[in-house]
Amino acid sequence: MALSTDTPPEVWRDADVPDEDRVEALMARMSLAEKVAQLYGVWVGIDNDDGEMAPHQHEFTSLPVGWDELVRNGIGQLTRPFGTRPVDVLTGATTLAGAQRSITAAGRWGIPALVHEECLTGLAAWKATVYPSPLCWGASFDPDLVERMGAQIGATMRRLGIHQGLAPVVDVARDLRWGRVEETIGEDPVLVGTIGGAYVRGVRSAGVIATLKHFVGYSASKAGRNLAPVSVGRREIADVLLPPFEMALRAGADSVMNSYTDIDGVPVAADPTLLTDLLRGTYGFTGTVVADYFSVAFLQTLHNVAESPGDAARLALTAGIDVELPTVNTYGPPLIEAIDRGEVDVALVDRALRRVLLQKVRLGLLDEEWVPEPAVLEETDDAVLDGESQRALAGELARRSVVLLRNTGSLPLAAGLRLAVVGPRADTPQAMMGCYSFPMHVGVHHPEVPIGIEVPTLVEALRADPAGYDVRYEQGVPVLGGDDEGIAAAVAAAADADVCVAVLGDQAGLFGRGTSGEGCDAESLRLPGRQEELLEAVLATGVPVVLVLLVGRPYELARQVDRLAAVVCGFFPGEEGARALADVLSGRADPAGRLPVSFPGDGGNQPSTYLAAPLGLRGEVSSVDPTPLFPFGHGLSYTPITWKDVVAGAEAWPTDGTLDVRVTLHNDAAGSVSDVVQVYLHDPVAEVARPVQSLLTAHRVDLEPGETREVTITLHADQTSYTGAAGQRQVDPGAVELRVGASSADIRETISVSMTGPRRQVGFDRVMEATVTSGAAEG
Repeated sequence: MALSTDTPPEVWRDADVPDEDRVEALMARMSLAEKVAQLYGVWVGIDNDDGEMAPHQHEFTSLPVGWDELVRNGIGQLTRPFGTRPVDVLTGATTLAGAQRSITAAGRWGIPALVHEECLTGLAAWKATVYPSPLCWGASFDPDLVERMGAQIGATMRRLGIHQGLAPVVDVARDLRWGRVEETIGEDPVLVGTIGGAYVRGVRSAGVIATLKHFVGYSASKAGRNLAPVSVGRREIADVLLPPFEMALRAGADSVMNSYTDIDGVPVAADPTLLTDLLRGTYGFTGTVVADYFSVAFLQTLHNVAESPGDAARLALTAGIDVELPTVNTYGPPLIEAIDRGEVDVALVDRALRRVLLQKVRLGLLDEEWVPEPAVLEETDDAVLDGESQRALAGELARRSVVLLRNTGSLPLAAGLRLAVVGPRADTPQAMMGCYSFPMHVGVHHPEVPIGIEVPTLVEALRADPAGYDVRYEQGVPVLGGDDEGIAAAVAAAADADVCVAVLGDQAGLFGRGTSGEGCDAESLRLPGRQEELLEAVLATGVPVVLVLLVGRPYELARQVDRLAAVVCGFFPGEEGARALADVLSGRADPAGRLPVSFPGDGGNQPSTYLAAPLGLRGEVSSVDPTPLFPFGHGLSYTPITWKDVVAGAEAWPTDGTLDVRVTLHNDAAGSVSDVVQVYLHDPVAEVARPVQSLLTAHRVDLEPGETREVTITLHADQTSYTGAAGQRQVDPGAVELRVGASSADIRETISVSMTGPRRQVGFDRVMEATVTSGAAEG
């Protein structure tokens, strides 16, 4: 018998060998320089002409050496090869394959780079679908739909050879002035965790790593200022800010990104109690912790807790940051020099390297049959990133997320009306997209390049609407600035119309180049620029005014709301947003969105969310009334569902058991309708001051004409837990109330229940989500 001449693969390339053994075999052969090279990314091709896409980018993006020398020891990650400037997909894929070949050929061990991109509203690449923003995900209250979106986004990334996406943001909105509110899912931790976890499951189903942002505390910065210090207590961290991360980790997130901020003086990037003790020790997380862009260098340049780049690397590596992004600053030569001086233990490098290599093994990057060419290069058809299925899903989510806040009967708009459409957000595609969409994040720096996707404006959608509207458009004023002549033209158009549709809101941007977005924090919550003045002017005509908000945060409307015929809100609803809004305005689609963030009664009352303890609500001890104008969970429909019955399965609820709540709903309308059943907890007596009410679960119910459905919500006692006086999460015996309704202020039934049994301490393994079953009931 002839002997086989096939050479067996090296151990680390053998997919039949256990993953951990493959990693150890490779690490044993690597030099220190080769190990360190796996712990940083490289941002190839970025320069200041591309615009600032990350804070202080211009200070840190130059590479220390040329490409040939850089790749000699390998590269851990490649940063945004498709998302740095407008790149044709096939050109970008070919260039990426060439870069991977160069990296694997130059190094002794042929280790490819892991490729990451932004993907908050879809893959941030030229000509890729722009889905609705995360606030729209929250407004949909539809985790299944968000999971489908995540799967589509992940599949697109995988086709292009991208392994990791920097999303979702699971920070809980705490101050509406913060510019990045538009990137959050909402102000409630259960909603944020449920929707964020669904996005993670979707992306992960495509074989792509989801990265949770920003662990932890980023959204609680003082005065809503980006990167400002955070001063919050351990209870707010444990009960409000951390649960969404816990829920998303359970959903399968394989990477976590640190918060830029310091908490009580300790920068998160240098805090081992958070990044190692809590994340690794308590939560059991085994994936990678990646640095938010330049956050390791910021330990020296912004936080002033490190005296040199090598010292910054020491602090971050010790704390538990495995990978420096977006490019090499401190984890390269400064780290090696610090190790040589005995200032950093090489065991910390090995700790991070194991996690990085294990991730690459699980992605198939070290398999013998791995090839650098992305799958898109093998496709026989044109490489389309925004196909019919993507647009359809983007439209479905957009329609699901449009919130009707107020309606006096003017909506839906009757066919054939003369419409005056005014306002700075009415006739620009930019009104539909948030700051992390490619057109607003990158494309704005390349005005000579077409947007690459079809993004209708609301004016265009209304003019094309089957209802046959006669549309006259006047801008009135831009988002910022404007003149009296523009307002006068808008007033003239409104006076000559049956209905005026005022389309106001935000310009998404970065670092002061917009009114919403990263680094675009607000001093107040009055509409930007002269937009409120425009709104007052068209209201003065006496013509019914329908306000359409296209915004990244709620604004105060208390001075106008009683005079508005209707108010509709879309939180940057994506490329199909205009058609979705037209469907709602015309009545072809019933409004289905519910508010993921409250609208303030007075913008001067910030910060304030509905998660307030008794002294945080209106009372006799203060002249300031924090009551919201539109509360969390609020949203109207043209044809509301009939709530027939709300009952609990028992009067006693064991502190280690479950309780069923049954809700029966009926649709009397001629068309399909939707509502969100929301269950809130009120704990009359606790060890600490708890929110007066907090969401336990929310479930969307769709009903066809004449349909009656019984929804059974099974709650676990663990969901009532909170952080007690001793700092431990606990479930208490005693009386509680379950408030079941259509919003946090529209409670249809209050159920008093006695929790029986001993006090229990619970941890990360506690039950965090309800289970829901539904079935047809007698109508």
